[in-house]
Amino acid sequence: MRKKLKFKTISLPKLNGLSPSLESTALKVAEEQGELARAIGKFRGINGEKVSMSQKEVLDEIAKELLDVAQTTISMCFVLEEEYGVDIDQKIDEHIKKLMDKGYIQVI
Repeated sequence: MRKKLKFKTISLPKLNGLSPSLESTALKVAEEQGELARAIGKFRGINGEKVSMSQKEVLDEIAKELLDVAQTTISMCFVLEEEYGVDIDQKIDEHIKKLMDKGYIQVI
């Protein structure tokens, strides 16, 4: 019996009206990742702020920030494809193979 891989598929659009460069997008990824870390710190109470939000509100904030990171990362994929000719689909396949080779994904 063959075990199926579990995927979480997300499709995010190319943003209109922007002309991102590789550098500006990388900086935006870092900014969004910082906002995600801040939200997690708030959830865990490790950032020194008094938590005035419910757990649900904090988890919603974490999800929103995570999606901001994903959107910015997808934007960088568009830049790599359109400006530099990188085949992102091929890179995804190579990434999955790497995960399998390292034993992070096992197909039986």
